[in-house]
Amino acid sequence: MAWIAIADHSGTEFDARGLGPHGARPDAHLGPIAANMLVERGTLMIETGLSSQPRPRPLLTFQSTIGGPLQINLQSIPGGGMTLAIANGDDLQHCAISHAETGRTDLLRILYCWDGPARRGLVAVERTGSSAVTLVPIKDPRPILMRDLRALCLGGEQRLISDDVSFFAVATHIERVGPSPTLTPETPVATPLGYRPVGQLRRGDTVLTAKGETVPVLHRIDREVPARGTQRPIRLRAPYFGLKQDIEVAPDQRLVIRGSEVEYLFGHEAVLVPARHLAGASAAMPTFRAGTVRYCQVLLPDHEVLDAAGTAAESLYIGRIRRKRRLLAASLLADLDQAYLPDQGVSAYPVLRAYDAQVLADYRAA
Repeated sequence: MAWIAIADHSGTEFDARGLGPHGARPDAHLGPIAANMLVERGTLMIETGLSSQPRPRPLLTFQSTIGGPLQINLQSIPGGGMTLAIANGDDLQHCAISHAETGRTDLLRILYCWDGPARRGLVAVERTGSSAVTLVPIKDPRPILMRDLRALCLGGEQRLISDDVSFFAVATHIERVGPSPTLTPETPVATPLGYRPVGQLRRGDTVLTAKGETVPVLHRIDREVPARGTQRPIRLRAPYFGLKQDIEVAPDQRLVIRGSEVEYLFGHEAVLVPARHLAGASAAMPTFRAGTVRYCQVLLPDHEVLDAAGTAAESLYIGRIRRKRRLLAASLLADLDQAYLPDQGVSAYPVLRAYDAQVLADYRAA
């Protein structure tokens, strides 16, 4: 089970054996693929914005011209919604997501997941930077030919990608949704025995919170994703944010920012600022990686603040997902014992929007 294809406007990667942190093997896309080789279960991930035009606009379309049966048509529709239609031979899967469900957001992450042997599938729509997820079940999706997935990735006249689409990727597993880890495995996290890489922590270990309290690790959550779009790592540079060394985090990793200017501007002792709102300055910048990136994070009994290489970083926040059965079943937490999942309620601190984060940055720079 692996990511086998990633494509954006700058290039494509395809490897039927699976991509890794270094991308595809040399000339992997030229390797022979048996005409009847099927991907029985998998995921098509698309990250896209929504067009503001007053008429439907194609975002991603594909029709196989090598004798394969696959056709894909993703469109944005007026008002902020979208439609997705996937034809695989005489099997047609179609769903529509309304403006009310997509909400007002810059980017959406769409997952089309199929499980042929289990005869079930799912379309999930995540609003990036938000915990809101829309789930649409699919009945009896068919497996997809590996040749068609390669043709989709490599493109040509049979494929159209709108400028609104950041990237798309294909995996040979069912990708999970919901709360996601946001630290790279080598990120040092403070424990009673000193700093340890977060990727080495296990259930039963303990960590130190930013308040100096010792708390147990309930679980470590891992995820491997395409290093593209809103999943491309961001390097936070020392000594900014109190860092003792540079670290790389996911754009959705939130830092806890305190200070008199925070209380003056926002009326709170501390605020949460997603790393993506800090990117572009000398203190934080996106990094390029081929292939995929692995993220880790620890789940603690409460919504806590970790000491990550000297900076105050949010631990995994899962809210009240244990009360949402459908979302829990589709999430990275699905295999954990629901009875022992914490109920974390509301976030400990307010989360700044991009504009407010820029106001804070400008105020500190003044």
